[in-house]
Amino acid sequence: MTTRIVTDSTAYLPGEVVERHGIEVVPLHVVVGGRDHVEGQDISAEQVAAALREYTIVTTSRPTPQVFAETYQRLADEGATAIVSIHLSAQMSGTVEAARLAAAEAPVPVEVVDSETIGMAMGFAVVTAAESAAGGADVQAVLDAVHSRLGPSGVLFYVDTLEHLRRGGRIGAASALLGSALAIKPILAVRGGRIVPVEKVRTSARAVARIEAMVVEQVEKGGHVVDIAVHHLDAPARAEQIAAELRSLVPGSPRVFVVELGAVVGAHVGPGTVAIAVSPHPCEPLPETTAPGEVSGS
Repeated sequence: MTTRIVTDSTAYLPGEVVERHGIEVVPLHVVVGGRDHVEGQDISAEQVAAALREYTIVTTSRPTPQVFAETYQRLADEGATAIVSIHLSAQMSGTVEAARLAAAEAPVPVEVVDSETIGMAMGFAVVTAAESAAGGADVQAVLDAVHSRLGPSGVLFYVDTLEHLRRGGRIGAASALLGSALAIKPILAVRGGRIVPVEKVRTSARAVARIEAMVVEQVEKGGHVVDIAVHHLDAPARAEQIAAELRSLVPGSPRVFVVELGAVVGAHVGPGTVAIAVSPHPCEPLPETTAPGEVSGS
């Protein structure tokens, strides 16, 4: 069997990773001032950030079932005998629904996975799926590998303002923070596919420090080697600083990537947002003798 992996543009996988692993990426759309754009193709995160600062109306939309149908057909024509299609949380987008509608009519079996997350918390699982498929694993083994990464993964983030989440209808349980939003920097998480509030702090510096501490606590408690991605929208210097600190603080010498959020997620969280995605390797326990920031030598 030849199993191909499909995801969507909100995984924010670097282009070289997509190409190397033969991953198919279906883009979402972002509408800025009434003009439709394809994420990753004809609009940048910087353009979205600028539009949000100018209070231009920015909205997003899912891919159509037809786009997924065409993608699945093309992969089948290229020799795929099965497809695993992994997408952002169904609580945040109708992308999974569109994929499932297309999968029902696809010429080869398609397994659609609701990642219940977003960004590189999903992206790391997508890469694992591609590696598993390339190694000759059957569809069930690929799915098992995907869920082994998704299950313990998580995303923590803070936003400069909750206003963009409110406008986009993605605020969920964090709406309870709106009354005090001007006085706080909320720490939020993606859990069970939804955005939920975690803590409230007074400054962005404290928010970053607390998120870093929570990541360290999570890794120590989980006891496994992790991959980490620091996402940001229009805050590259802050993201690079956080990445450097996490490489030192987190045990097990983690791989830490800096990945800018794309136009679609950026439209909902706003400029200045920083998010940390943590994805454990369930089969790789932390080396007992490795101190935080120390290279294990393996």
